[in-house]
Amino acid sequence: MAKVIKPLVGIIMGSDSDLKIMQAAADILKQFEVPYELTIVSAHRTPLRMVEYASSAMDRGLKIIIAGAGGAAHLPGMIASLTTLPVIGVPVKSSNSIDGWDSILSILQMPNGVPVATVALNAAKNAGILAAEILGISDPILSEKLVVFKNEMKNEVEKKANLIAGKEDF
Repeated sequence: MAKVIKPLVGIIMGSDSDLKIMQAAADILKQFEVPYELTIVSAHRTPLRMVEYASSAMDRGLKIIIAGAGGAAHLPGMIASLTTLPVIGVPVKSSNSIDGWDSILSILQMPNGVPVATVALNAAKNAGILAAEILGISDPILSEKLVVFKNEMKNEVEKKANLIAGKEDF
């Protein structure tokens, strides 16, 4: 019988139209071998589902919630108001968005006492990396994977810098 691995990170979004952006969080968590769950929870269309999701998250073993939303983008803040788990908000530039600024400000401008860590517009990959870094504080294996990841980025930039300077061929 296969061992069931409980998700540590919940990735939620207000609409299925956000999936193309939020998939990047799932992809990077998968790369780091961090178990996650992915679902739709609308603050406006399914408020009771939102309350149930947030209030049961800790008991279900989640450690962090990544919440993406566009437009009015209330989902991350409302989730944060219902749990003590860290919430990472991903502002999504949606079809009804004002160049994404409405989403950014809705998530960023939380009142004192209800923090939401906010990444850049459509930056679900960064949200996944931040979630992994938070979990890596108490997981040395994950922490080492992050060190390797950061070193690979550094090496890639240095290789490109040398190429531009004429010091290296592709």
